[in-house]
Amino acid sequence: MQRYLKLPPRLNRKIGQVMHDYGMLADGDRVMVGVSGGIDSMALAWVLKMWQEKAPIRFEVKGQIIDYGFWRQHEGMAGPEVSIGRQLEKFSIDYNIDEAWKIDNEDRTCFQCARNRRSQLFDLARERGFNKIAFGHHKDDLIETFFLNILYSGNISTMLPRQKLFDGSFSIIRPFAYIEKKEVIEIATSLKISPVANLCPLADKTRRETVRKLLDYLYSEEPAGKQSIFAALANVRQEYML
Repeated sequence: MQRYLKLPPRLNRKIGQVMHDYGMLADGDRVMVGVSGGIDSMALAWVLKMWQEKAPIRFEVKGQIIDYGFWRQHEGMAGPEVSIGRQLEKFSIDYNIDEAWKIDNEDRTCFQCARNRRSQLFDLARERGFNKIAFGHHKDDLIETFFLNILYSGNISTMLPRQKLFDGSFSIIRPFAYIEKKEVIEIATSLKISPVANLCPLADKTRRETVRKLLDYLYSEEPAGKQSIFAALANVRQEYML
């Protein structure tokens, strides 16, 4: 079965390193994987399933799909139980599907939708006894979030590889934090994962997309910039900040 494919050693090392550096998994963990249908989250679900089978600890992995209804509104498009679910089933990954909390269309923004999804995942995790939620955010996402917060929120911050919440009783983990988008694509390609189209009408009109284009230009002018920016996230000299 495809789930028995192995990660390239360099990617295995990077993912293993971030898991070790941030203590992402422990014996007895129940991990919910937020699966959106993109290659990042589906590749992560496979990586955690593969890790589950070889790790010296015992932990549970279960996918969680939030159904916004966009797929069902388009003729010829299958619902997430087909387009996403069947791909997870290839890797023997269990999953749940829940209908998204409603947002009035006139009030819908990307920020509100993301916050709504995050809150719903927290509620579902607590309700079903999961102590960790895994997201497929990678190195490029962390850098983009850093610039989003500088440009639009007036603060210097980003997503953490592991973020403890609720007095440490619950954590968000991001096992792809040390690898780039192109490396996630490499994993997904080897698994023959087919990304599910994001049919949200606002998908291509986000601030993140604007920042992504700015960074693409920056990297084209300074190819070493990405690694330097990422290193800077862990090298903040607070005595030289206002």
